[in-house]
Amino acid sequence: MGQVNVLDRITVHPDVMVGKPTIRGMRITVEQILKAMANGVPTDQLLDDYPELEKEDIRAVLLYASQLVDEERVFAVGSN
Repeated sequence: MGQVNVLDRITVHPDVMVGKPTIRGMRITVEQILKAMANGVPTDQLLDDYPELEKEDIRAVLLYASQLVDEERVFAVGSN
């Protein structure tokens, strides 16, 4: 599955979870999955905890986050 197809799993709807990015329109946010993974929750446990999730959903979350970081730019601001 290519990157574009994987990213199709991430959806944003103003009426779902206050417009936060979610997985396939479900009430599971990208943020929830990222925080769980950052706290050491293994993928297999996430898939057990959220039976509606698929491995490709986890991949989509990681790709989505990596693309946000990739687009981030930092510029120096100050007086001379």
